[in-house]
Amino acid sequence: MGKILILANSASGLYDFRNELIRQLLQEYEVYISLPDEEKAPELAREGSHVIHTSIDRRGINPVRDMKLCGEYFRLMRKIRPDVVLTYTIKPNIYGSMCCRLMKIPHLANITGLGSAFENGGMVRKIVIFLYRTALKNADCVFFQNRTNRELFEHVHIRGKKTRLVPGSGVNLDRHCFQEYPSEKERMIFLYVGRVMREKGMDELLYAASMVHEEYPEVVFQLVGSYEEDYRDKIEQYEKENIVEHINYQKEITPYYQKASAVLMPSYHEGMSNVILEAAASGRPVLASRIPGCQEGFEEGFTGFGFAPRDREALLETIRKFIRLPYEERVQMGKNARTKMEKEFDRRQVVQAYMDEIHGIRKGENAR
Repeated sequence: MGKILILANSASGLYDFRNELIRQLLQEYEVYISLPDEEKAPELAREGSHVIHTSIDRRGINPVRDMKLCGEYFRLMRKIRPDVVLTYTIKPNIYGSMCCRLMKIPHLANITGLGSAFENGGMVRKIVIFLYRTALKNADCVFFQNRTNRELFEHVHIRGKKTRLVPGSGVNLDRHCFQEYPSEKERMIFLYVGRVMREKGMDELLYAASMVHEEYPEVVFQLVGSYEEDYRDKIEQYEKENIVEHINYQKEITPYYQKASAVLMPSYHEGMSNVILEAAASGRPVLASRIPGCQEGFEEGFTGFGFAPRDREALLETIRKFIRLPYEERVQMGKNARTKMEKEFDRRQVVQAYMDEIHGIRKGENAR
């Protein structure tokens, strides 16, 4: 039985969005997973994966810590001797791929988003581009979740042996099944799911919520997810004024999708928004930034509405437009959203894409 090593920076992200792939891999390979946290590690271990704790400093570039991470990955690969390595997110992509290149181990990298380093520019962006160029040069396949990210990597000459476009992590259509739309008599709820932070468009969302509250005090804005300390005072004040309802991170998000009238995603950048895919699969219209990683998940006026990112007035007007829609049109938008997910974002397609690449690598090895 061959060995697969997966390098990632979040146990919960891996379990929630890629567990179908892991279960498929376990049928054919011995699977090792390197993670910095324990959030869903026990679940992964119970399924049969070997989970290894590896510390990762997720923010910024610290040469000492990053070289330590690179050393840990190198020792891990030397011990396990995997047949193929899969990497997710920026630091596992860069330092894991560097180690694979040194040890001549086949590997697949996954660009799940560009992050603030690309968005903000400057010296950090130049360093990240250089590191990516060096690391991914020998990657057997680099997976992208949207065309814009793939084109940007090509523009700055970051290349592997080949690239492949997949619809994000896809969505599990059985887990996120269609939910009947709330009745017309129920309160209208705009739902945001994710970390409460600036880059998710939280400043614009809170502004829009406060303005809508003045015009439509019966409309509810629910924020589900932990918040960064910078937002504590504002969130607590808005809760007192009944502008928003804040709910801490939830392992099971389905009940919130079920009660929502629409889901908001005012993010500045995404690889592919899993929240949009889950909400649409549940039969909910989506109001989202017109950015790569969001705009692929909805169709303007058919399954939701888009608006310019970082534009609070555009977000506000989009929410107003949705509120003014006849109830029947909102219901139909939700049905259209589910149909779109069934046609374009079934997670089984994504799993098959990875399995095809891994099988191709193994066949090539056997041929040699």
